[in-house]
Amino acid sequence: MSEEQPKPFEQNLARVDAIVKELESGTVDLARATELFKEGKTLVRACESQLKVAQEQIDRAMGAPPDDPARVRP
Repeated sequence: MSEEQPKPFEQNLARVDAIVKELESGTVDLARATELFKEGKTLVRACESQLKVAQEQIDRAMGAPPDDPARVRP
């Protein structure tokens, strides 16, 4: 079995945006809303992880130690 490749950050973020719009529409039943919420939560975690990796790469490129208090945090 092959593992699914992680989706690009922008694709995950676009899906989160679509989920939010669908939930905000007010036309989603409870079962679908729950399903969308779970999917959105998973995607947000993936985005947070991707952002953390990107921040670490930037920190290394800038020569900043990972625990530098001057580091910009979201």
